[in-house]
Amino acid sequence: MKAAYLLLATVCFATTVSAQVASTLKAKPDSTQKLLVVEASCGECNFGLPGNDCDLAIRMNKKAYYVDGVGIKEYGHPHDKNGFCVAVRKAEVQGEVVDGRFKATYFHLLDIDTKGAKGSKEFKGKK
Repeated sequence: MKAAYLLLATVCFATTVSAQVASTLKAKPDSTQKLLVVEASCGECNFGLPGNDCDLAIRMNKKAYYVDGVGIKEYGHPHDKNGFCVAVRKAEVQGEVVDGRFKATYFHLLDIDTKGAKGSKEFKGKK
């Protein structure tokens, strides 16, 4: 019986923790902060960052940072056709770099430009 309670508590805790990944993000950008357009992708797969698992990262000013506040799976499976492990996407972000990590307060993945040339890595965002 103790094992059943422990399992239930573990599942509840894991669900609560995973559901809080993007809870700190704002739904709309803060008009008092600069909105940055950056590259977003898997830090290990596409930006050469060290690590043992696929994690979301951004690249701005030619430097890559892991992102805190949003998970890599929140925008689909990372290994899908345009997933973060396969493609480098554009995103609008707000936040700051703290201890070598980007602490996101706003993160909006931009749409892919489907009008561009086949195989193009150009992306276009909504305005």
